[in-house]
Amino acid sequence: MRILVANVNTTAAMTDAIAASARQVASPGTEIVGITPRFGADSCEGNFESYLAAIAVMDAVTRYPAPFDAVIQAGYGEHGREGLQELLDVPVVDITEAAASTAMYLGHKYSVVTTLDRTVPLIEDRLRLAGLDARCASVRASGLGVLELESDPERAVAAIVAQAREAVERDRAEVVCLGCGGMAELERAVSAATGVPIVDGVRAAVTVAESLVRLGLSTSKIRTYAAPRRKTVTGWPLNPT
Repeated sequence: MRILVANVNTTAAMTDAIAASARQVASPGTEIVGITPRFGADSCEGNFESYLAAIAVMDAVTRYPAPFDAVIQAGYGEHGREGLQELLDVPVVDITEAAASTAMYLGHKYSVVTTLDRTVPLIEDRLRLAGLDARCASVRASGLGVLELESDPERAVAAIVAQAREAVERDRAEVVCLGCGGMAELERAVSAATGVPIVDGVRAAVTVAESLVRLGLSTSKIRTYAAPRRKTVTGWPLNPT
């Protein structure tokens, strides 16, 4: 089984970290391939960057030269999953939805701890669109930018732990989701500080994608996610230069 893990930004080091985290939970025989878009922002923290990432990820995935069995979109609250589902015949798993659905197996209410406050509405909208918002206690911002997760890991852990504690103590969350692909590897530290299960979206998405492939299931193509109609699409695929 080969699973593509698509970073939504152009920071190759983050792609490598996300793919490494995914490999830690992948089953024997599952190949994890991290892909980085050719264009876009070095981090996604708003609607403009998110919509740009949606196109960039579709471009990167459709250009991948070898067969693959599933795709993970490794951006929290980002746009584009629906476009991938139309383009592909294999399962497409979004880490936002994978984390939330996994959390609901573990407790009555879950919270999400993410990066900047401006990303909170994007995550809330994605959860609402997916029908996963009813059991979301809160979406909390750590105040850190995506790239700060790598540049200042000690500060990142402290900020995320602080918000996770608030989610548990004030919002009555029983599970906490890490709301950024770049937060991979932080589960243990946050769990030790809060005493609740911590769900990383990338790792959760790997297990969901593997399960769908093994069950022989993929996206329904009879209506919403039917393949795009044949028509002239100017400039697509994008010029390789």
